[in-house]
Amino acid sequence: MIPACGWDQAVFRCGRCGIEHTAITEGDYLTAVGAHRDAHAVWDRLNPVERDGFASILRTILSAPGLAVEFLALADRQATGGDSR
Repeated sequence: MIPACGWDQAVFRCGRCGIEHTAITEGDYLTAVGAHRDAHAVWDRLNPVERDGFASILRTILSAPGLAVEFLALADRQATGGDSR
């Protein structure tokens, strides 16, 4: 019997920062690599003060998914001229 071929797992190691991501599918691997590349691109555009502020905001919002949803709803409402109260 011929064994099934495919992904077992793949490890991505960033040459810039050394972080490692392990993925069990090709799609997960490509998603992880793309997100990490994009994170470096954002990081490179920000100065140290902006990096600290952005990281603080992300820590707050990502720790409370409900907050993220409500904040985006508020932002959408404000963008369309909704009540600011």
